[in-house]
Amino acid sequence: MYLFLISFILTYGGMHLYAFLKFRAAFHPGKKPLIFLALFFALMISSPFFVRFYEKHGLETFAYLTANAGFIWMGVILLFFVYGSAIDLFRFILLLIKTISGRGLSMLRPSSGFAFIAPLLISTLTASYGYFEARDIRIENLTIRSSKLPKEIKSLRLVQISDIHLGHIVREERLKMILDRVRSAEPDILISTGDLVDGQRSELNSFSGLFKEITPRYGKFAITGNHEYYAGIEKSIEFTRNAGFTLLRGEGVTVNGLINIAGVDDEAGMTFGEPGIISEREMLSKLPKEKFTLFLKHRPIIDKDTLGLFDLQLSGHTHKGQIFPFNFFVRLFFPVIDGYVNLSETSSLYVSRGTGTWGPPIRFLSSPEVTVIDLVSE
Repeated sequence: MYLFLISFILTYGGMHLYAFLKFRAAFHPGKKPLIFLALFFALMISSPFFVRFYEKHGLETFAYLTANAGFIWMGVILLFFVYGSAIDLFRFILLLIKTISGRGLSMLRPSSGFAFIAPLLISTLTASYGYFEARDIRIENLTIRSSKLPKEIKSLRLVQISDIHLGHIVREERLKMILDRVRSAEPDILISTGDLVDGQRSELNSFSGLFKEITPRYGKFAITGNHEYYAGIEKSIEFTRNAGFTLLRGEGVTVNGLINIAGVDDEAGMTFGEPGIISEREMLSKLPKEKFTLFLKHRPIIDKDTLGLFDLQLSGHTHKGQIFPFNFFVRLFFPVIDGYVNLSETSSLYVSRGTGTWGPPIRFLSSPEVTVIDLVSE
């Protein structure tokens, strides 16, 4: 956890330092504007920590306002860094050509003012568009044929939600939109693959009532994600169970004699004093092999020893990068960041882009999804 905090501060602070230097190079302002800008940047860097502080002390109005201002700004500065770096790379290439060939290409070289204003304008426009894309919840359909379903069952509909991050950004209005999509899909089983919550707000209790209105025929099942631990694992567990989910923590069940569902806690639990990760192979081996086995694991990490012991693993966590082009960065850690892929002849993986947002209430080229999976009997 401490390593994450240090990495966050260094990375996020470095982006603000980059913007500070570009502003200074563009306008050559006096000392007072630079001091004001430095204080503003320091406040924005600190805003996520103020949110947690306000939550802890019950100051939810301050937490809400700080979260919205701080996280919207986070989206803008992330995009500014990307677009600004692209322009700086172009300027460097022109300088390199001039150094090697001796040919001046100064007419093509963007000025310092342009190198600041252009990325700021583009990032602001992109963030504005991304705010509305984050609310465009799409239905993704997947059909899987299996001979492991009982003959009397022609099909079984699973609906997956993931990474909603209920808190100060994703609130009641967005949750109702999500649950409308879930309700319209008419699930037989509802699955949550972690990061259902992302805060300790008192309104979480009222949110659980909205989930109770969703009553699939064969129940609702969930696992923990890393943010359940960040928000407070005990309160997260209480909320998930109050919402009507059966929480699977290193265990598997056979649902109505139709399908096996197994789930594990996120590995973040170990940094919060939870016991070590259980043997997935041992857990899955105990389930009836003639049944279709659904394996719930928040991060799309595959234990090769478990291949053949589950039919479909459902994961989330990646958000597909959430804001392009950060999907390329996420792919360095997770080879599969969204969609369906065959892992072996008998095992496959589906990774959700996520249904909500973390941090900035912005998605760019990574719209949120509710996944509808139809298991069809062969």
